[in-house]
Amino acid sequence: MATLLAGITARTVATPRLAVNVLERENQGTGPVVVFLHGNVSSSLFWQPLMLDLPDSVRPIAIDLRGFGDSETAPVDATRGLRDFSDDVLGVLEALGIERAHFVGWSMGAGVVMQLMLDRADVVATATLTAPVSPYGFGGTTIDGTILSDAAGTGGGGANPDFVAALAAGDTTADSPTSPRQVFRATYVAAGYETGLEDLWVESMLSTKTGEDNYPGNSVPNDAWPGFGPGDRGVLNTMTADHFNVTAITELETKPPILWIRGDADAIVSDASFFDLNMLGSVGAIPGWPGASVAPPQPMVSQTRQVFERYGANGGAVREVLFDGCGHSPHLERPVEFREALLAHIGG
Repeated sequence: MATLLAGITARTVATPRLAVNVLERENQGTGPVVVFLHGNVSSSLFWQPLMLDLPDSVRPIAIDLRGFGDSETAPVDATRGLRDFSDDVLGVLEALGIERAHFVGWSMGAGVVMQLMLDRADVVATATLTAPVSPYGFGGTTIDGTILSDAAGTGGGGANPDFVAALAAGDTTADSPTSPRQVFRATYVAAGYETGLEDLWVESMLSTKTGEDNYPGNSVPNDAWPGFGPGDRGVLNTMTADHFNVTAITELETKPPILWIRGDADAIVSDASFFDLNMLGSVGAIPGWPGASVAPPQPMVSQTRQVFERYGANGGAVREVLFDGCGHSPHLERPVEFREALLAHIGG
């Protein structure tokens, strides 16, 4: 059972695709809808403080993606990129009678929002993209999105097996650097972050369903270093460059305004991410790295900036908000500033 803060309620929304867990505020208003989409290895629980802090003039809802939180565990077809998730979200909106909404996506969830923009821009009033995955996917590309060695070293095979085992075992301790609690402290937030809700964040991480059909997914052999490539199932394979590319948002006829929020101390999404195996190889953490001419680290933030600059040049509106000393979770680490930026963006 998910831990709900006072003032938050949960319900199961039945859709033709699957049963989806949705969080709402008690005594929801009828104002503009703001839909919150969580990132990888997390759930809607992470959005609760922000939902409670929003004015009554908006109607916030947070959705558990398939295989996370209390939503149904259904297999993820990675060959569709993030479309299994975005189509699930569309199913929830239809079931709730919501024709148009403001979307807030965190990390992988921001990728889901960009996929929604690409497929159904008519339902996206605005997009707030928080520490977003690159529009070219996660790992294995150059600055212009060129795929390196059939995306070697990306996808399900790149997950730390000890971390996956800790998730499956429900490990709430801080006894190992690969325990969810220690991973949260080291990579989800920047040094110095303090909270009384860490147990809730760990509970949310532990709601992740593990296996080849969910997290992390499968992998296939690859002759290039480090010896594997993306599979066709599971979460991490949805964001590999051979499956996920939403750069065509720059050509949309109708372009929802984008608010890009990030921290300058993000350990997960950066131009030197230690979740990128090419980066780990470059510093000697993984032996046998063939060098920067073959396997350069992915310049994730620089890629995103270039795509968003094209979006703006083609008539879209983009605003970037950068928080100093902030990690991968701006909505947790800078909640007041995040709220102000979001409300200014949606006109709340």
